[in-house]
Amino acid sequence: MDVKKVAVIGAGIMGHGIAQVASTAGYEVWLRDVEEGILKGALNKIRDSLSRFVRKGKLSEQDAQAAIERIHPTVDLNVAVREADYVIEAVPEVLDLKKELFSEMDRLAPSHTILATNTSQFRITSIASATRRRDRVIGTHFFNPPVIRRLVEIVRALETSDETLEVTQKFCRSCDMETVVCRKDSAGFITSRLIALWSVEAERIYEEGIASIEDIDKACRLAFGHPMGPFETSDLTGLDTGLRVRKALTEVYGERFRPTQTRINLVESGYYGRKTGRGFYRYDGGEG
Repeated sequence: MDVKKVAVIGAGIMGHGIAQVASTAGYEVWLRDVEEGILKGALNKIRDSLSRFVRKGKLSEQDAQAAIERIHPTVDLNVAVREADYVIEAVPEVLDLKKELFSEMDRLAPSHTILATNTSQFRITSIASATRRRDRVIGTHFFNPPVIRRLVEIVRALETSDETLEVTQKFCRSCDMETVVCRKDSAGFITSRLIALWSVEAERIYEEGIASIEDIDKACRLAFGHPMGPFETSDLTGLDTGLRVRKALTEVYGERFRPTQTRINLVESGYYGRKTGRGFYRYDGGEG
């Protein structure tokens, strides 16, 4: 099956980035969210991102303009998926919400359409159970920001077909993305389990008074060659999202993933990281 039209459901941090990746690769993209204001903000962010690529000489003005023209915003789910060959869901990490959405998309989308989820933690088989096309449901875990991070973690559900996997790999390659395949559908897949252990242990080192947040991040950058330390990464991806992931992983795998009190306190105080101006670091000009 050839993918020509793509739908991205959810225009938040991940969704608008995935839409930009697909449109830049030449696909017609329908970007759907529940509010016009969210879509307007998403398109503005995409324009800003494309402009940065132009300024850096990585994209021509003509290609940037063509990419934005290939993105069609809509609040109507039926409009978004009715002609789509490939759908990528990027809504908040709430399992019931995802399952309800997949059930609705299964009803509205053509029978050949592949339904993919950008979840970073939930088992794809659980999400696929809400549909009648379980062979055409798959996990496509992009990383933040998708326009910079060139990896997609592909996750097979119990009944995902070989064809669905092959189409997904071909689609990702056409978007200039690298892929890894999680062959066994398990909570957290490959990367979320690894990053959760890394960041939880970093938070424990901080809580034990062994080192400062700044020095732990510096150690990881300089000793291991990581582009960002665990606290910087957590602030970028969102402490609230990370907390939900850690709680889910703790239910499955036990104490090694249990979230720290530091993270819990920050999230309960509304400090989610860069998107709120404060997390482990401050981004609002304040101190501490």
